[in-house]
Amino acid sequence: MSDDASAVKPSVRPWIVLVGGFLGAGKTTLILAAARELERLGQRCAVIMNDQGTALVDTRFAGLHGRQSGEVTGGCFCCRLSDLIEVADKLRVYSPHVIFAEPVGSCADIVATVLRPFQEYQHDYRIAPFTVLVDPARAEALLRDDAEPNLGYLFRKQIEEADLVCYTKTDVHPAFPAISSQLPGRPVRQICATTGQGVLAWLDEVLSGSLAVASETLEIDYAQYAQAESSLAWLNLKASFEPTVPVSPAMVLGPFLDSLDQKLTAAGIAIVHLKTVVTSPTAFVKAAICENGQDPWIEGALDASPSAKHDVLLNLRALGQPDQVQNIVEQELSSLDGNIGAVEFTCFSPAAPKPERRIAKLIKC
Repeated sequence: MSDDASAVKPSVRPWIVLVGGFLGAGKTTLILAAARELERLGQRCAVIMNDQGTALVDTRFAGLHGRQSGEVTGGCFCCRLSDLIEVADKLRVYSPHVIFAEPVGSCADIVATVLRPFQEYQHDYRIAPFTVLVDPARAEALLRDDAEPNLGYLFRKQIEEADLVCYTKTDVHPAFPAISSQLPGRPVRQICATTGQGVLAWLDEVLSGSLAVASETLEIDYAQYAQAESSLAWLNLKASFEPTVPVSPAMVLGPFLDSLDQKLTAAGIAIVHLKTVVTSPTAFVKAAICENGQDPWIEGALDASPSAKHDVLLNLRALGQPDQVQNIVEQELSSLDGNIGAVEFTCFSPAAPKPERRIAKLIKC
């Protein structure tokens, strides 16, 4: 942001709309779809992404869609609350009517550690109800008796603190999920960001002021919460790629993603969420999967012209040891037919969460 821009006094008191949910629930997809709807109605939007690491696919993707965005890296919103407030304040330069914020998909206790502290800034912001997205297929897997216990615990805790629960991906799961009977009593909706079903209705509801905000405080075992986080290998990769022969972004991404999926599967490493975007000077392709062997969700120009230069971003969350995951990804990267450069690589298990603040008592608005 330029110094000139930062000197402009914000003229709008924006809504802060947090959209939570487990890894791969569709948070970014919904946020971008909602931003398009608001833009169509003449409303300005901004987006804040969050991650344990750097080099974020979601931030890049928001930029490719023309969204004003910021990011909080190096920890969840709860552990980087001051950074979140600072980024939100900077985005107010653009006078957005709505600032969407997407917490890390392995983060919980958002109400007590983020929303309630943010309510102290109500002279600058309006706080929307906390929406938690639920992928029906993921819910069914994590609620099974044989599910990984710590991830199942984290998943349940995320839903328990929701002001509003939205089942996503209704294009794939049109029926109301049977597992809803296992979830706590919250207002529940169905939504599909890719088709637009329910997006405008969701916006109308969360911006209406009619729903309770930050109403549920979790009783959460931070030791088990930390175990859930530490069970994941968290890998972020950024690199440039110059193929031996010019190819399209899709011809870079497709074989790379397929081979990486196969190698992780062969090593017994479960993919929890993998998303990657490959951009050339004129086009991009993004792909995402939520489990091994899954057909990827793809967006972008599959028929783009060949290019001699590409940028590659990869964010991978998997159940496995970080060094093993990193070795597999490094091998796949080096097997690409061309020159690899400008590599930024991090792979780790997230540290135990340590919130900056935690307000357990409901703040009356």
